[in-house]
Amino acid sequence: MIEAGDIREWRGHEVVDTGGHKVGVLESVYVDTATDLPSYATVTVGLPTRRRLVFVPLADATVGPGYLKVAYDKDTVKKAPAIDTDGELPAEQEPAVFAHYAIEYTPGAGGERRLARR
Repeated sequence: MIEAGDIREWRGHEVVDTGGHKVGVLESVYVDTATDLPSYATVTVGLPTRRRLVFVPLADATVGPGYLKVAYDKDTVKKAPAIDTDGELPAEQEPAVFAHYAIEYTPGAGGERRLARR
């Protein structure tokens, strides 16, 4: 498991897929609000004039010299739900992020969000 403090140090490093292909650059980390453990990352993708942040789960991610390797292929990650580079994930779009990766989404007991940016 990647610790929250450790993964934040990787901001700005390359994110690569299961085959070692560059997906983009690690922008930020989102923790699971129930456990406060890293759950998702946002990755900067796109052309310089049309950048966006896509979400990718950190489960089974590994770190290497100067990169973070995620457990998904490049095409899957690039087609994930996205936000603007200066945007925030609206609460109503959280389920779509989980669904894209076939991960069950359950809001908190009081209906609170599952993801929080750190």
